[in-house]
Amino acid sequence: MLEVPVEISRYNFPTPIDFGVGARRAIAPALKAQSLSRPLIVTDQILAGLAPVTGIVELLTEAGFSVGLFDGVVGNPVKSQVEAGVAAYHAHGADSIVAIGGGAPVDVAKVVALMAHHPGDLFDYEDGKPDALTAEGKIPYLVAVPTTAGTGSEVGRSSVVSDDQTHVKKIIFSPRILPAHVFADPELLVGLPAGITAATGLDALTHLLEAYVAKGFHPMCDGIALEGVRLVALSLEKCVKFAKEGTGPTPEHLAVRSAMLNASIMGAVAFQKGLGVVHSCAHALSTVCDLHHGLANGVMVPYGMAFNRSAAPERFETLASLSEVGGVDFIDWIDSLREAVGVPKNLRELGVSEDHLDTLVSHGMADPCHQLNPRAVSEADMRELFVQAIG
Repeated sequence: MLEVPVEISRYNFPTPIDFGVGARRAIAPALKAQSLSRPLIVTDQILAGLAPVTGIVELLTEAGFSVGLFDGVVGNPVKSQVEAGVAAYHAHGADSIVAIGGGAPVDVAKVVALMAHHPGDLFDYEDGKPDALTAEGKIPYLVAVPTTAGTGSEVGRSSVVSDDQTHVKKIIFSPRILPAHVFADPELLVGLPAGITAATGLDALTHLLEAYVAKGFHPMCDGIALEGVRLVALSLEKCVKFAKEGTGPTPEHLAVRSAMLNASIMGAVAFQKGLGVVHSCAHALSTVCDLHHGLANGVMVPYGMAFNRSAAPERFETLASLSEVGGVDFIDWIDSLREAVGVPKNLRELGVSEDHLDTLVSHGMADPCHQLNPRAVSEADMRELFVQAIG
């Protein structure tokens, strides 16, 4: 049985997390404790006019803060959004950043914090670049407030940003861009639409599954991943149902939103072990077809997990036994969950066709995530996965 935490809990893993209904009310005291007064809120265009953002602006204003707002995040993060966010930071004379939203605003906020006081171009800091610059300068105090249960970017040490012209995704990595404090308030997720609830929830599930079956020895991540899968199995379908029905903040609704919010955070922690071929496919789909990352993962995950099962059969047996799927074949369970929450069965329904195939395969093979896949991925394998998913 899932329960709503009766009071705010504090986790320190890997950064301080205030978790529970009303956690957003602790943002102002946390900023005051750092002697800060001019936060810049970084969010997306849609969320900027909705209660999660307007409510936090009101709380901060009433507490005496001079609040700036940057709402220039649209779709998947691109470098020009980061540059605009840095300009907004300096125009406001900001001394701190409050990231509010899903993975895109939080990823943008993390690298706005990086570039606020660091020289050069954003992509000079790209992870793995031979002559990459390092984050050694000042980083503004950054807090994150997730409003979706998907990427878990609020507890991650990296940011994924695309080049505006080529659409190629770049990873900016540094422990220093990990938010200094996270305020995870399940009440902020109650009004999330059913489609976004489903896509982001399957994104979290993909992180958990790929982390668990990824190559390598990391029992801590494995344990976190298994518990996260169990929480998704108990809560995601109910979250989508409540979203469709417009259910308010009832105890049961808050309980399942809490479970999904924790599962999302767990997924981002667990994938420090690694990810796999599903993410390589999803990154290609976002680059080539501009698909929402969570939606791309949600369509691809049954195909990717079916591909992987022969390489880690005992892990799939464990997943089936611990995720409360009731003895159903685990791949069938993933597929039935996808169907139950309304995510398309194939990519064709999302406008992807054979015309995209060569480019998708090229980008998928270039993506590093599949290197930790439990089963080696050849170009022919990548092509076959996309062929199956296009349908």
